Amino acid sequence: MVTFEEWTARATELEVGGVRLAVHDQGAGPVVTFLHGYPSSSLDAVPLFHRLDSEARLVALDLPGFGASAKPPGHPYSIHGAADAVEGMWDQLGVTSTVLVAHDYSVSVAQELLARQLETPDRSTAITGVVWCNGGLWPDLHRQTLGQQLLLDPEHGAAVAAAMDEAALTTGLQGTWGERRPMDEAESHGIWRSMEHDEGSIIAHLLLHYVADRVEHAARWNNALEISPVRMRFVWGHLDPVSGGHVADRVAERLPDWPPQRELQRLGDVGHWPPLEAPDEVAEAVRALL
Repeated sequence: MVTFEEWTARATELEVGGVRLAVHDQGAGPVVTFLHGYPSSSLDAVPLFHRLDSEARLVALDLPGFGASAKPPGHPYSIHGAADAVEGMWDQLGVTSTVLVAHDYSVSVAQELLARQLETPDRSTAITGVVWCNGGLWPDLHRQTLGQQLLLDPEHGAAVAAAMDEAALTTGLQGTWGERRPMDEAESHGIWRSMEHDEGSIIAHLLLHYVADRVEHAARWNNALEISPVRMRFVWGHLDPVSGGHVADRVAERLPDWPPQRELQRLGDVGHWPPLEAPDEVAEAVRALL
């Protein structure tokens, strides 16, 4: 298993909008861009990269505030800023078209990117397909974990972030994991290391900005999801207490009224982390869109 330190050593540094980003770019062929969730990093892409590295050019980044990218405490973190970082990375890497894989936090990033594509179809990078993995596509369905509730407390959130340690994070992660296999200690440690790198754990409460962002921009992002003509696959873990089977149920309910070439794959024994828990299924969904 690749450690966070090993993964970070392979990264290239790019600067976008004055923010230093850790970026991974490997392979050749059609481009697949992996966008990670909270509170993790592009390290989650490793199982997918292992399965697709002979078939595609694979691109990933640690979004601003995450992993090995810059984590300035005073930065105005937002989903729009994360989308700017992705587009800036594509511009610098010369990516003109890509399939997206979006998980958790980054389903909102992908929705914002689709909204921009709808508004300006001739953007420099065309999104040709999206694989969605458990995330808050609709803010009214989001079920916050206890840890998220504590971090979002306006009076105590900063103190909770400062007091967080690996044991607390691991307990929280285990509560979102499915039944297919146990979470490996190296996986939870990798997520912790990506979080604490450069004292990033102390801004954990700031990175939960996406909860409010989703409410504020719900109409725009729901519209992008529902009317975008790009092909889509939803690879969804049912046992996720945050955005699991109840979100998949709404996807299934809406599918008949959406554009064609969209499919939902329900993973009954998987929790919140399909890129880690079910990388074979995620890789197959990507292949279907390439």
